[in-house]
Amino acid sequence: MRHLFVAATLAAALPFADLPSQFEKIAPAAKGRVGVAAQLLESGETASLHGDEHFPMHSVYKLPISMAVLQRFDRGELKLDQLVRVEPGDFVRKGMYSPVRDKYPDGTELSIAELLRYTICESDGSTSDVLMKLIGGPGKVMLFLEGIHVPDIEVVNYEKEIGRDWETQYRNWATPKAALALLAALQSKRGLSAESQALLLKLMTESIPGAKRLKGELPALKTASPPRLTTSALSPFPMVDTLRWPHSSPIPPPMMTRGMRSSPAWPKPPGIAP
Repeated sequence: MRHLFVAATLAAALPFADLPSQFEKIAPAAKGRVGVAAQLLESGETASLHGDEHFPMHSVYKLPISMAVLQRFDRGELKLDQLVRVEPGDFVRKGMYSPVRDKYPDGTELSIAELLRYTICESDGSTSDVLMKLIGGPGKVMLFLEGIHVPDIEVVNYEKEIGRDWETQYRNWATPKAALALLAALQSKRGLSAESQALLLKLMTESIPGAKRLKGELPALKTASPPRLTTSALSPFPMVDTLRWPHSSPIPPPMMTRGMRSSPAWPKPPGIAP
């Protein structure tokens, strides 16, 4: 998404007071509703566009799910090498992305570490559901978010449920400011050990975004797409990133859109690797 690259570049180059007007200039290229929030963590300066509006998260909600799982690991309730059975009944439907479903149609056993890798790196909807079920469901994720003091994020459904009903996606939402608060919590290791934070950032660094998504040299990335139900349906494409610019503070700018008819095929911005 070229507009996200421009916004992040401006975040490093311009005073934060100038960013909202820059966001407004960039946003129309998305041909949908755009929400973005950015913060310079060392100074606390923030800037946003539609930062308090609700945007469906889709696979971005795998981030708080994974954080909640890793908190259980930190407490000694789970082990990363612990094997978990993945049954065919856990699989999201055909048409939704699930490498595990495609590779193991009869089910398999995977360690929690493998489930996390599939969930974050490959955005597997089936493994995300298995992890959330392992810790007790959406309510436990919400308790985790409450515990780290991140409001305005709602995780209420499994991916299987979202895939069955188009409208369900809108029940699982975040505001850009809340997504920013979640990244700030991750950055500060709020609710997580240093080991778990490092693992999660490593997985985000190794994530495999779609061909039309920004990756380039951004280290920690989690993108998302809506379930493909119809080719003409309006769809959101949220994204959250944690950026670290050379010789500067980390800047996490959550980027969310809704009402887009397709993921735009942005040309590669100069200076950004494929």
